[in-house]
Order: sequence, then structure tokens, then C-alpha cells
Amino acid sequence: MPALSSSVGSGAAGAAIFADSDSRKYRYFEPKGQRATHYEDVTVDVQPDPERYLIQNWIISFANGKGAYVKDNTAAKSSNWHAFRAPDQEWERTHYQRQSKIETMVQSVITNARRAGAPKTFDKAWAKILQAHLGAWKHVEFGLGTSLMQAQRYGYTQMINNATLTNSSYKLRLAQDITLYLAEVGMDIAGWDDELGKKTWLEDSIWQPAREAIETIMGASDYLEQYFAINIVFEPLVGELFRSGFLMQVAAANHDFVTPPVISAAEADYERNLANTIDLMYLLANDNSYGDYNKKIFQGWLAKHGALADKAAQGLQPIWSMPHSKPVSFADVQAQSQERLGKILGELDLKR
Repeated sequence: MPALSSSVGSGAAGAAIFADSDSRKYRYFEPKGQRATHYEDVTVDVQPDPERYLIQNWIISFANGKGAYVKDNTAAKSSNWHAFRAPDQEWERTHYQRQSKIETMVQSVITNARRAGAPKTFDKAWAKILQAHLGAWKHVEFGLGTSLMQAQRYGYTQMINNATLTNSSYKLRLAQDITLYLAEVGMDIAGWDDELGKKTWLEDSIWQPAREAIETIMGASDYLEQYFAINIVFEPLVGELFRSGFLMQVAAANHDFVTPPVISAAEADYERNLANTIDLMYLLANDNSYGDYNKKIFQGWLAKHGALADKAAQGLQPIWSMPHSKPVSFADVQAQSQERLGKILGELDLKR
């Protein structure tokens, strides 16, 4: 990125020298590819930065003298925070469109299933599992979404904040979808208890390690630690383990063809969020000035949150033995989750 002209004394727009300042493209940044995408046009440099064009320094500062965006909100360092461009290229309009399509799909699945009387055919043991353990899982998704909502405020660039905030929105949407889904199918099943999920989350020993892992993530003061812990560590070891390895594989064998499509959107969400996270962490791990330093930071986060995620996954093991039909074993699913984590860490040159 070209440096600002040192002789400029005006704060007026256009006073500094920047990318394409001598052309009629009216672009303030270097695109990632040959041509700027719509995502880049509406995302890059939408917030001020004294290091990029804001020559009169921060317009707004906090009482401690720090500007609206500060780099020390994370222990990680970067030679150029603005280099990150989320691979999913999601911004406000595309995000709302995608969320709307998912909600339409989920509601259609639930409505058609209830019209056909599908919830009444659920295996009785499976219906109890949905009440207790899918009901508990919504608290996991809500906790992760809340953590990411907090994290997105502290990123140094709008590109990072956008990726973190859309990630939060997906999590909160899923928590809402699960709540509404259980409430609706519960109207068709005798003896349904809407409060069992919350009680299970708070009191059942199976879920207490997961609570510890989630609350540790929520309590982290480093926004990138939260982002890393959720997508690099917790999701492959616990999130996919429970959603894909249990709900989506076991449901049909217990006469439930409704839960998998309701949950399936979350797996597509994670693929997008994982791609964004890996791209950002890869840039930091391979930074010319701070790469080795950042890898040490990441290894510390991995050790801390990996131990808690392993404990949380192991705590969930008894759930695999609860259904009448058991098409998959916990050991096989956990082996897949460990392999998945290994591949993710391999892309970042990290090791457990």
C-alpha cells in the first residue's frame, strides 16, 4: 500500500496519495485479485484509519486516549491487518439474502413435516433425546454466537469484523431455529417438555464440560482468541461431532427425517466460517514480520481450548448409547473429528 504524502496538511477527502489516486477509478485500496469485487468495494476501508488516509488522526477517541480501533485488542500482530478479505465475500445484502433463504427452508421443512404427522412417528427414546440434548445444544450455539458478537466489536478492520459478525449471526440463527423447531414439533408429541433442554444444559453432568468450554471462550478478552477457539478448535472437536456425527447420522434410523434438514444449514455455515478463519490465521501465521510470534500465540490458544474441547467431546459420549437404533459409534465419529482437526491445523502449520 503506497504511503501517505508527508507534505499533506489538510484533512480533506482526496488530500492524501493512495492506490489509484492518480486515476478515475476512485478506489482507495489494492484489490486481492486483478479486479475489485463488489464485496471489496463495500467493505474495504469503510472505517477510518490514521495509517490509511485519515491524516488528521482519529475522529473519535475513548476517554483513555485510544482511537475507535486499536491493534492491541489481540495478542496477535500483523504487518497489514487490511490484507484480509473473507473468502466467502459476505456483506450486508448477501448475508440477509442467505439467512432469509435458510429460514424459509427450515420453516417449510417443519410445516410440511407437521402436516404429514412426521413428529408422531419419532421413536420415543429419540423424542426424549431431542428434548433434552438438542434442547441443550441450542445453548451451545447461543453461547458461541454471543461470544462472536462481542468479538466483532474489537477487530481492527471492517473485513475482520464483518466475518466475525456474520459468524455470530449464523450461530444465533441456529439457536433460534432449534428453539422454534422443538416448540413446534413438541405440539404434536404427548408429554413434551420445553424446559428439559435448559435443565439438561444447567444440571446434567454430560453437558458440564461443554459449559466450561463455552464459558471459557466467552470469558476470553482477546477477540481473535475467541474466533480461533470457536472455528479452529471447538467446532471440529465438538460442534461437528454432535451435529453431523450424531444428529444427522442417527436421526433417520430413529424415524426422524425432520431434524437433519433443520440442522444441515449449520454445517454449510461452518464451512464458510472455517474458510474465513483459516484465511485470516494463515495470513497472520505467515506474516513476514510476526509469523513465528503469531504461531506461538496460536499454539497457546490451541493447547488451552483444545484440552477443554476434548473434555467436552468426551462428556457427550453417553448420548450415542441412548437411541434404540445406533448406526454410528462415538469412537468412529470422534476419530473423524480428530482427523478433521489435524487437517485444519496442517493448513496453519500448527501441531497438537
